[in-house]
Amino acid sequence: MFPDEEACIRYIEGLRWSKGFICPTCNNNEFWRASRERLVCTACRRHVRVGAGTIFDKTRTPLTTWFEAAWHVTTAKNGMSAKTLERTLGTSYRVAWAMLQRYRIAMVRAERGQLVGNVEVDEAFVGGVEHGGKRGRGTSKNIVAIAVEIKQPKGFGRVRMRHIADASGTSLLPFVRDVVMRGASVSTDGWTGYNGLLTHGYEHQQTVLSNSGDPAHVAMPGVHRIASLLKRWILGTHQGSVTPEHLQSYLEEFTFRFNRRTSLNRGLVFRRLLEQAVVTDPVTDADVTHGYQWR
Repeated sequence: MFPDEEACIRYIEGLRWSKGFICPTCNNNEFWRASRERLVCTACRRHVRVGAGTIFDKTRTPLTTWFEAAWHVTTAKNGMSAKTLERTLGTSYRVAWAMLQRYRIAMVRAERGQLVGNVEVDEAFVGGVEHGGKRGRGTSKNIVAIAVEIKQPKGFGRVRMRHIADASGTSLLPFVRDVVMRGASVSTDGWTGYNGLLTHGYEHQQTVLSNSGDPAHVAMPGVHRIASLLKRWILGTHQGSVTPEHLQSYLEEFTFRFNRRTSLNRGLVFRRLLEQAVVTDPVTDADVTHGYQWR
């Protein structure tokens, strides 16, 4: 379907201007083609590169390689590590890793909706094996806040996750307010970090695990199932090698993949990723190397 650079450029052009070219300077819709990837507005004479302002901006990697990477990332059941993608594409490890990081950033839709209905919220602890350290919310491992829609009579809806600094209300309440629609029913355990939910317009269903008699995975099945899948994915696909500065990027890939788990047409998931790639601002090498500033 994409045998050469020309085919890839035309596809990106169609995604960016699905209703026809619009000049970003004067809104004129007429142009002439100065080169394979450069359009010129007939009114203001502005030159617009097809990939400018996207994650493909100024890339030296062929677009055919970018497209092949997107296909493997969206069609492989558990995704791909940079090492596996390096061998599959025949590129260097750095190129494969940088493409993956940029695609992970593009997986976040700026306009994605908040979670609704019944939502479970809890934290998970992601990291290596510790010996003799603190356990639970006092651990030095990475803390990930998880929110998942609970469907009736069974099943899960969408999920949201965020790497947070600590398990205090200062970190947890902004997470819930960002990802869960006001008025939703939010189920948590008895941790005091969630005590302000009622004042922010949520129905707060609180289960004190020590009083309920049920283990955590029974009282809060949704978030514990998601946490288990997340840890298994990080360990299996990425061999557990996820650094704190890049953890949010991996959480966004897991979220993108989980929320589209029921899609029967992987080609549509591939298209969705590229649609989001062309509306995502360019990502710098510093963002890739040192971690993208998500907030």
